[in-house]
Amino acid sequence: MNQHLTEIPHHHVIIVIPAKNEAASIRQVLNDIKACFHGTILVVDDGSTDNTAELAKKEGALVIQLAFSLGAWGAMQTGLRYAEKNGYQVAITMDADGQHEANSIIVLLEALQQQSCDVMIGECVSRGSWARHVAWKLFRFLSGIDLRDLTSGLRAYNKNAIKLLSSKIATLLEYQDIGVLMLLHHANLTVKEVNIVMQPRLDGHSRIFSSWWVVGKYMLHTFILTLAFTNHIKFKK
Repeated sequence: MNQHLTEIPHHHVIIVIPAKNEAASIRQVLNDIKACFHGTILVVDDGSTDNTAELAKKEGALVIQLAFSLGAWGAMQTGLRYAEKNGYQVAITMDADGQHEANSIIVLLEALQQQSCDVMIGECVSRGSWARHVAWKLFRFLSGIDLRDLTSGLRAYNKNAIKLLSSKIATLLEYQDIGVLMLLHHANLTVKEVNIVMQPRLDGHSRIFSSWWVVGKYMLHTFILTLAFTNHIKFKK
């Protein structure tokens, strides 16, 4: 499982960035990444109605344009499937809104190697509102997953994790955060965290924690997913 990541050239690592209507931030995000990373940057355009894809192409990113929106996880899995098909050893997922600092890429790669794990999550619990922390506490209790930051989209996956998350069993996950963590947990893959710094969005607002209605819907869907997934695992055993 352990990989000597310091020996892996950047062209064996892929950055996967799902993006939907992120024209205001995508150029800066890509330029920041290119300043410290020299491998493949893949932007998966999730049915944007603005010129996100065109701007990403102009900045030299590889772009996959989905014919219609698959949602955050559908776009993410598209990128992970590309990574698996093309033999990348590590896939790092990042948001397109500018919250994730580009230098966190190096932090995640080093931590993935040093801590000998399959997945390294960039955690930043200080960014969370009290509502987010309530949600985290609830889902830790329901899922049995003891991680500090359950909704961070900044993650480094090794080949074992890429293969699992590219499979059919991961296709129907409603949300990429809790559902993915539960799938990794029950597949006995090792997930660890490293502290990183996150910035406010460059534009717009969080699609999950933008209002109490959205938060409530998110929590209900994830609650059902958590119970269904847990019961499914128990039934299989």
